[in-house]
This record gives sequence, structure tokens and C-alpha cells, in this order.
Amino acid sequence: MDKSFIFSTLTLAALTAAIFFYFWAREPAMDPSTMEARARVMAVDDSEVHTSCLSHIGFQTLEIEILNTRFKGLKTQATNSLNGQIDLENLYHVDDTIIAAIIMDKDGKIEHVKAVDLYRQDSLLYMFMVFTIALLVYAGAIGVKALLSFVLSIFIIWEILVKQILAGHPPLITTTFTLILLSGIIIFMVAGFNRKGLTAFLGTIAGLAVTLGATLVFGKGAGLLGMTQPYVNALIFSGYYNLDIQQIFYSAIVLGASGAAMDIAMDIAASMDEIRIKKPDIRAKELIKSGFTVGRQVIGTMTTTLLLAYSGGYLTLLMIFRVKDPSFMRMINLKIVSAEIMRTLIGSIGLVMVAPITAVLGGIIIAGITTSANDGHKKRAHPAGPD
Repeated sequence: MDKSFIFSTLTLAALTAAIFFYFWAREPAMDPSTMEARARVMAVDDSEVHTSCLSHIGFQTLEIEILNTRFKGLKTQATNSLNGQIDLENLYHVDDTIIAAIIMDKDGKIEHVKAVDLYRQDSLLYMFMVFTIALLVYAGAIGVKALLSFVLSIFIIWEILVKQILAGHPPLITTTFTLILLSGIIIFMVAGFNRKGLTAFLGTIAGLAVTLGATLVFGKGAGLLGMTQPYVNALIFSGYYNLDIQQIFYSAIVLGASGAAMDIAMDIAASMDEIRIKKPDIRAKELIKSGFTVGRQVIGTMTTTLLLAYSGGYLTLLMIFRVKDPSFMRMINLKIVSAEIMRTLIGSIGLVMVAPITAVLGGIIIAGITTSANDGHKKRAHPAGPD
């Protein structure tokens, strides 16, 4: 078995274990008199629940059995308050596995138990396992490196980007440096420290710069303050009144577009490197032309991919537009619609520009050194005759 595959696999396992234990050991931000536990619903009393269409108001009384913690095996009652917020609340049924908040008195005895949410962790874990197996079977050692960069990206976004913005650091500057760090880790881990990796990295950084510039130039004219972002009101009323929500909105646009820019830069760099391997004596100009051809094909689908990705998150909004049939002017100027259009178009601007920039960089970095060396070798092998 390839040594690099074994090393990458062991590194991935060690890093995943370290991150798992880090999150498992960290103190949760909750009252010490409250404990969370898994529980199974044994019986449900819906007599105090008032239902209108899909909305529920009132409360459920649940008979539950606690499945872990020091109260494992205990059977007790829990309440589930319902305020009609169907996007946040659940109506529980017998045999559901839920998360229960156990509220204790000063002696550690249970005072009250509240149902918090469905326990979905196992299903999410199974999905991740399927994704991991599919990636490893298809990509082998590269798949292990991709998983390693995936895990590291989650950790860096959570522990550096989010934490630093909440601490009051400038969101755009923090996001930019975080993305440079992430791009370096992901690209060099997957492509290696070579000309292909350097081309993809510099192309990604160029695309990041274009996206950042377009966001700043067009953001002010759009008049969007970022209040359309999910949970922004909850964040503000949690005590973070001094956060620059508009800058956070701009950061989200740059963050969302950076992944696609990295994808295109890597596609073009990998294609150009493969061409150079098959044709070592290719000239830089010819290789750049091939890079442009590949870039045009990739961009033709990637911009639509961005549109579909953002539209998928707001499918119900598009449906309500069909139902209400507002005027085009009113629909296009709605805050939430304008925000998504801005995300899509600025991301697309970055994509369009990252392709030719990466192609030019690839011609200089991937083919330039090889071409010069080959030309010099040919001149030495075939010296010019006398004038």
C-alpha cells in the first residue's frame, strides 16, 4: 500500500479524533443546573395542543425514558412548549428519540424536564459515513487528503473565523485572511507543493481579491444592511449589538463564492498540468490558450451552479411569488431577493475573472520554466552554424 496513503489516513484519523475530543470536552454555554440528555418518547398527551393547518400552539406532555447521563433508565415526564413557530418547533410522537433538557435543583435532583429537539445526530453521522466511503473508494489517497482538508476547514471556520468576528475583529479582514489560510491548506494538501498547487492557490487568491473588490464597489449602491441573513436578529439580541452586520453580510458573500473560485482554479491548474505532462515541450502561449478553453467550459456551468445553489435555499420564496404574482419591480427590489441576486452576481464575477487569471498564471508557472529549459537544451544540442 502507498506510504502517502497510510500517512494521510493516520493523520486524518488523529486529527478527527483530536477535534472530536476537543468539542466533546468543551464546556457548554448553559446554566450548570441544566443537563442535556437523549431520551425516548414512550407516551404522548396532546390534549393541550391546538392545531391550525401545520401550526401548533399549547404544549405536549411526554412520558420519556432517559437514555444516557447519570439519569440513564429513569422514566419521567417532559413538556414540549409550542408557540406556532413551525420552523423551530417539533410535534413529538411515540418512539421518537429526542434531546431533553433536565433542570435540577441545588441538590442535583430533577425539578423539570423540557423537550428541546429531535435527536438527528445518528442520521447525520450515517450520511457523513456514506460520503466518506464514496470519496475514499473513488479518490483513494486524494480522498483522504480531501477529507483531511474538510475536517480542518470546519475547525478553522468555527474556531477562528466565527470566534474572531464575535470578538469584534473586522469581519471582512478576518474572513479574507481566513480564506487565504483555508485555500492554502486545501489546495496544497490535495495538489501538493508543486507548480499545479501554486497556480491553483494564486488563481484562488486572485478570484478572492476580485470578489472582495466587487462586493465593496456594488454593496454600497445596493443599500443592503445584511438584516436578511438567518438568525441575525437573534444574534443581535443575544448581546452582540456592536457587530457590523453589513460587513458580516459582505463576508458571507465572499465566503460563499470562494469555494467555487477554488474549484475553478484547481480545475484549470490540474488540466494545464496534465497537458504539460503529456506534452512536455509545450510553449507557455499554447498552454495558456488551452487553459482559456478549459476555463470557458467550466464557467459555462459553474455560474448556473451558483444560481441553482442559492435558488434552492429560497424555493418556497419563489413559490410564493408565483402565488402572489407581484410586479417585477417590486419583486426584484425586495430586500431578500436583492441580497440573493447580489450573492449570485458577485460570485459569478469572481468566477469569470478567476478562470483567465489562473490560465495566465498556469502558463507562466507550469509551462514557463519547462519551456525555457527545453529551448536552452535545444540550442545547446543544435548550435547555430557560421554566418
